[in-house]
Amino acid sequence: MTARTQSLPPAVALALRPLPLAPLQLLLSMLLDAAAREHPRIFDRLGAHAAKRYGVVPTDMPFAVVIEPRPERPRLAVLRALPAEVDARIAGPFAVLYGLAAGALDGDAMFFSRELAIEGDVEAILALRNALDDAGIDLLDVAGSVFGAPFRLAAGAVRPVLSRMLRGEPWN
Repeated sequence: MTARTQSLPPAVALALRPLPLAPLQLLLSMLLDAAAREHPRIFDRLGAHAAKRYGVVPTDMPFAVVIEPRPERPRLAVLRALPAEVDARIAGPFAVLYGLAAGALDGDAMFFSRELAIEGDVEAILALRNALDDAGIDLLDVAGSVFGAPFRLAAGAVRPVLSRMLRGEPWN
């Protein structure tokens, strides 16, 4: 990738800051549960790393996410700051994190271009990356299966914006 991905404008992060995290945690937990149901093989690929705690920090948003992808019951917490008690930490702009989860970006390229930072258990991070790549999860499709037709209609408008952000073009 030659162009850098596009970060969200600072005004978006500022607008998100006062919002309560509980509704976001509920929505993201629903997505995690649906993704786990629709792609159960992801846990086979994660192996022992499914018991790890992954901290995900969208650097252009005012929150962090801790994911425990345990096969018996995946868990997710949305927090204002990432706690120290995570096995692996992944940080980057929202577009990069989305692109990695969707399989649209190369994690190695993002890491070496410094758009992605990783810390902690690198083996766990590689297992997660390989599991996500193999699963081929379309996050907007998963969200559509959870939230129904209205979201699927909205996703039609969101996809082009995300695609432009992944190519480094302005998001608006």
